[in-house]
Amino acid sequence: MSDTTATTTTTTGTMTSTMKFSEAIDAAVAEAMARDERVVVFGEDVHMLRADLYARFGEQRVRPTPISESAFLGAAVGAAMTGLRPIVEIMLVDFIAVAFDAVLNQMAKLEAFSGERWRAPLVVRTACGGGYGDGGQHEQSLWGLLAGVPGLTVVVPSTPADAAGLMLAAVEHEGPVLFLEHKLISEAWLELLGRLGRDTVTFDVPAAAAEGEVSGLVASPIGEAAVRRQGGDLTVVSLAVGVHRALEAAEALHRDGIDCEVIDLRTVRPLDRATVARSVERTGRLLVVDEDYREFGLSGELAATVLEAGITTRFARVCVDDTIPYDRRREAATLPNVERILEAARGLLEMSQIQR
Repeated sequence: MSDTTATTTTTTGTMTSTMKFSEAIDAAVAEAMARDERVVVFGEDVHMLRADLYARFGEQRVRPTPISESAFLGAAVGAAMTGLRPIVEIMLVDFIAVAFDAVLNQMAKLEAFSGERWRAPLVVRTACGGGYGDGGQHEQSLWGLLAGVPGLTVVVPSTPADAAGLMLAAVEHEGPVLFLEHKLISEAWLELLGRLGRDTVTFDVPAAAAEGEVSGLVASPIGEAAVRRQGGDLTVVSLAVGVHRALEAAEALHRDGIDCEVIDLRTVRPLDRATVARSVERTGRLLVVDEDYREFGLSGELAATVLEAGITTRFARVCVDDTIPYDRRREAATLPNVERILEAARGLLEMSQIQR
């Protein structure tokens, strides 16, 4: 726990701490390793990146690997089959492409192909997202691509509390989980990015995402969305940094007399379709804010979910439409931001001809 972390105890005895985002994940990993000696950490430079874990649990449980994602993720699948519960660190979600056979053809299909005799209870912890000028090979989100593979669970928290709770749930899960950590709300990643020659660059980091209260270290349910703001005029669905952008846009719209309901999916697979459908049935309008690709992705799946539920709705989406450019100005225009969200929301409302 960092020196800046404030800790209090509630009247019920549950420990409540103010934690930063990646600090909460690290605390959950440490808790999982303390509870279960089968939990091990694999990955490049993890003995340095997770130095506290290395010092506490030793080299047999925190194992640095060569720079070969296909090798160490493949090894983790075998380790999971034989009784361990690996947490595999792949630096950026983009690099999963190097090990995609292990993801797509091995760990995702193991349980189905073996008639449930074999499972691969492992977690792939990886960073995602853009907004700091690293280009389209380092800034993708890809949660829609990964969630499209049967057999995988895909988790994308937006707050420190969810980051801790969902990491614990991921470690306890009996199948493979992709745990995606958005870089703009991770102080560890922002510190690293600042050291890489970007110390004069300002990152648009939502304060409520980067730090928050964590009440105890207990697993959170996988597959349950959270309603972050209630409203009756428009449903906005997002995840990770997009939730906080959506909340900022919702506050601006509220000043114009428009009430938005903001839903944080928290997990992409399984997808909490029921919560989204109930909200859209009330509001009649759905806006998806998704820092993943527009075509063949999560936003279209949510539109289909609502239509398949027999709900008539107006629909819009703010997504990534093309390869993320390296140039900061073009990058900012490509990624979902508050201005794009406001434009899409007002367009939906005008289309519906709200009478106020």
